[in-house]
Amino acid sequence: MIQTAIAGQTHSLTERYAAVRALSLALAAPLSDADATVQSMPDASPTKWHLAHTTWFFETFVLRDHVAGYALHDERWPFLFNSYYEAEGRRHARDRRGMVTRPTLDEVRAYRAHVDAALVAALPTLPTAVQDLVALGCHHEEQHQELLVTDILHLFAENPLEPAIWPAPRKVPVAMPGPIGWIEGQSGIVDIGHAGDGFAFDCEGPRHQALLAPHALADRTITNGEWAAFIADGGYREARWWLADGWNWVKTNAIDAPLYWEERDGGWTRFGLDGRRAIDPAAPVTHVSFFEADAYASWAGARLPTEAEWEAAAAQHDPADGNQMDTAGPVEPRPATAGPAFFGDVWEWTGSAYRPYPGFQAAEGAVGEYNGKFMSGQFILRGGSCATPRGHARASYRNFFYPHQRWQFTGVRLAKDL
Repeated sequence: MIQTAIAGQTHSLTERYAAVRALSLALAAPLSDADATVQSMPDASPTKWHLAHTTWFFETFVLRDHVAGYALHDERWPFLFNSYYEAEGRRHARDRRGMVTRPTLDEVRAYRAHVDAALVAALPTLPTAVQDLVALGCHHEEQHQELLVTDILHLFAENPLEPAIWPAPRKVPVAMPGPIGWIEGQSGIVDIGHAGDGFAFDCEGPRHQALLAPHALADRTITNGEWAAFIADGGYREARWWLADGWNWVKTNAIDAPLYWEERDGGWTRFGLDGRRAIDPAAPVTHVSFFEADAYASWAGARLPTEAEWEAAAAQHDPADGNQMDTAGPVEPRPATAGPAFFGDVWEWTGSAYRPYPGFQAAEGAVGEYNGKFMSGQFILRGGSCATPRGHARASYRNFFYPHQRWQFTGVRLAKDL
């Protein structure tokens, strides 16, 4: 039985699998069948699809391929719940996932129970290489847990009632943090990438050397209050701060604030999983695109860190610390004055494109499509967020999104040259 380290504790793979699968169900528990079926935009997927797709992953790559005598729960469902694996054949169009009203949410839960029973029964006899696929599937499902949360948020923001998913008491605002402090980063040749101990996705390696010029990183992320000052100073109206593609995006889409922000009763508000509230000036700004992050950095006389600069600094911190998701419940960034830096609260945009490291090779077979084929046109984010399951992030972890996307919990840490 292989052992996997999770948030400072060691669990058997069976226990790890059960915990991950239970959290997904708990996240979906407050939702109706309609809540779990609707798709609010092509980038988001219905909760029901997330629950079924992560189950399809285990059924396909573990049970179907490696457990003799296993019969698919429903031979029609792989077409519905394959995401992007070309090697697995035809699949339902991504932007049409919200049209899949059947199977019902309860039928998807039954599908999960069927696959869970079969996998747990087979797990003790599976060879190490297949157990490694189960571990990959657990990390894959954790990625979908974060997407599930952010996709629900986007969906509920489209509802004029602006319902709260997890109602929470009103919070007492804390004092704004002081001015940003600067942490001098390592310079010269550094090693980055996964070192080979424990789980990592293929795109995190190979470990290799990078050359860093003298630089410093901000000791915290940018706050809502600081972002409001950027808006007040005409940040969304001045082309000089923006990349050409970013300025075109601003004009085309009439962007004037972070996603979910609205001016009401003379002040900025934001919509979150706890409903609409006044922004907390001390909390990290979130739901901003790479374009916005880069423009803010230019306005502030700074820049975004490279992923090598970020990783070299974050390697000195415990990735299990910080505001991350432990249970199904209220999820939001906490004030920037509280907690350690680098992990949790918001994913931090870097200025680095998502490209392969030197010597990268995709795995053989369908699972080789997991990351490598997306290494074009996207930018790297680091550090995890308040919606990242604790234990999922690490210093070498490379998240990636297109520069206009901002429905994830994405924020900004500044860097500067020395």
